[in-house]
Amino acid sequence: MTGLVIGSGVDVPGEPVTLDARRFNRHTFWCGQSGSGKTYALGVVLEQLLLHTELPMVILDPNADFVRLPEAREDASAAEAARLAELDIRVLRSSGDSPGDSSGSSGDGSGKSPAGRLRARYVDLTPASKAALLQLDPIADAEEYNVLLRAEVRAENFDSAGALAAFRQSSDPGEVRLSYRMENLQVLEWDLWSRGAGSVVDVIDQRPRATVMDLGGFTHPAESKVAALAVLEHLWTRREDRKPILIVIDEAHNICPPDPQTDVERALTRQLVQIAAEGRKFGLWLLLSTQRPNKIHPNVLSQCDNLGLMRVNSPRDLKELAGVFGFAGEDQIRRSASFAQGQALFAGGFLSEPTFVQMGRRITEESGGDVGVPLRGGR
Repeated sequence: MTGLVIGSGVDVPGEPVTLDARRFNRHTFWCGQSGSGKTYALGVVLEQLLLHTELPMVILDPNADFVRLPEAREDASAAEAARLAELDIRVLRSSGDSPGDSSGSSGDGSGKSPAGRLRARYVDLTPASKAALLQLDPIADAEEYNVLLRAEVRAENFDSAGALAAFRQSSDPGEVRLSYRMENLQVLEWDLWSRGAGSVVDVIDQRPRATVMDLGGFTHPAESKVAALAVLEHLWTRREDRKPILIVIDEAHNICPPDPQTDVERALTRQLVQIAAEGRKFGLWLLLSTQRPNKIHPNVLSQCDNLGLMRVNSPRDLKELAGVFGFAGEDQIRRSASFAQGQALFAGGFLSEPTFVQMGRRITEESGGDVGVPLRGGR
């Protein structure tokens, strides 16, 4: 099945609207302001991809909106629920076991790490990413940077306390200085590190249909970004395998902002710019969701060939969208300012012409909904 039914026509009520699943081999930009129904609607599309294609996906989920993706709603049809139950959907969380992890495995086949934990290996990062994590400049911190380049540590025997002790006792001044930097920044104490056990990249290499990375809940604000960097870097390193995967990034402005501020943010943005520019031919396809186009790095935004647009009121944002996505008319894009919740404009390669859609129902449970206003007297 190549047609994914995502809803019905706004201008032709009751007429099903389908997206061509084959055209998700292009980068997609998904945009809508708060309250437009953007996350719910994105779930509709992801569900259809899960049910009607074999395309694996990894979902970077900062607000735990998709952690219940393995769970069918009570009003889902028996066929939909049965199909969903067959799918290998892994949910990895920053702490605790995930109720949505349908695999029951550690992700590395070793049984060493608890099921459902989002963990990465420090030693799997490239030297450049480790340097970004440790705020090292290759020129200003030449000796310490060189220690990173020369270090050969295997994942199965890496021990942070032992590494610090060995560097501290070394006769090499660069290693001693690096030990102080590691200890002062406390990066080796993060909960993110698997410490010799399974890593999120092991899970992804097993090719489940979906891997949901719940990026919220880490103690240090950089941990979620490093988790994303570890995955994107790994996928790019393995790009010659040419195994297709859809990389879904919700609240994408947290991952590829136009003006990254920290070394880790700059490394993450560089990697995404590279994937946006060159990843398509290797089967690395992006689906980026955010509230405003100017919150995404322009070199990533400009590579998107599909558009899903929900309500956007800002004239400045509408003008920018019309300039970037010329395959949708300016009048059509401007109409999004009057959309009701759940209405969207779809344009680009995955349908024959720009189309206004009333999004269909979800078949999986949604998480992360709005918090209601408490009323007096239980009303």
